[in-house]
Amino acid sequence: MDLGTARLTADTAGIAKASALLAAGHLVSFPTETVYGLGADARNGTAVAQVFAAKGRPSFNPLIVHLARTEMAQTYVHWSDTAEVLATAFWPGPLTLVLPLKDGHGLSKLVTAGLDTVALRVPAHTTAQDLLTAFDGPVAAPSANLSGRISPTTADHVIAGLSGKIAAVLDDGPCAVGLESTIVGLNKAQPTLLRAGGLPREAIEAALGQPLALSNGDDITAPGQLSSHYAPAGTVRLNASKAQENELFLGFGKMTCDLNLSASGDLTEAAANLFDHLHQLDAKARPIAVAPIPDHGLGQAINDRLRRAAAPR
Repeated sequence: MDLGTARLTADTAGIAKASALLAAGHLVSFPTETVYGLGADARNGTAVAQVFAAKGRPSFNPLIVHLARTEMAQTYVHWSDTAEVLATAFWPGPLTLVLPLKDGHGLSKLVTAGLDTVALRVPAHTTAQDLLTAFDGPVAAPSANLSGRISPTTADHVIAGLSGKIAAVLDDGPCAVGLESTIVGLNKAQPTLLRAGGLPREAIEAALGQPLALSNGDDITAPGQLSSHYAPAGTVRLNASKAQENELFLGFGKMTCDLNLSASGDLTEAAANLFDHLHQLDAKARPIAVAPIPDHGLGQAINDRLRRAAAPR
């Protein structure tokens, strides 16, 4: 029976209700600084299976486990000196670490897609922190959208894609960062960038004092590695100088366009606007052309999302 999807206010009562729903095995979307996540108790295989069903997500694509505090991570994984350096520098924040699982970790095998590693993050968003603290357990939470489609940065985006498929969304306005977390693998000899995201690669390398290795992309070892992802319904054309006939133009910098990621050329502003602007243009049901984005700092993550949005499906 479809009971609809409740929209909860991000206050004490709303957070308590969201926590109770998670504890009862239901799905709750909640805001983080990156995007809205679709949360389930990561220890409850039935609840996690509902995440894959609601999103239409392939079961070989692992999920990120969200935790309230860094020390909780050591319950589930073999911690390392490198993990400690990065967690001290960037947690809470938009960084996900992939680490080897401990025996008896208690997480659902669906969370890890059968791998011997798990992706962990401590988000910085106050409401996410309050919910995770109230729940006091691991919450598996991919982005709260249909698999492969544009990620949600507002509660309205979540409702548009998943209404009736999840129990509730905890509404606390738009996400500040607007891009998913950066994912770093720590299960090999050298720390490896598995997904560019809301924390620039350069900042991570500065903290480590060494360059990150780059993933060869052959295996799905972390979320966000599918070639086609984050996509609107229509086609996307990249590095465009102007729109062609019937296209909508997504600009960057000072130019004439339908929507502008940042008229001042600010990559932080562009990252925060990316998914919301794609949602707005997608609603007009026309092809989208996108202006060139500088490929440094957050621009690397923006270009990663745009390449996947434009990939053949």
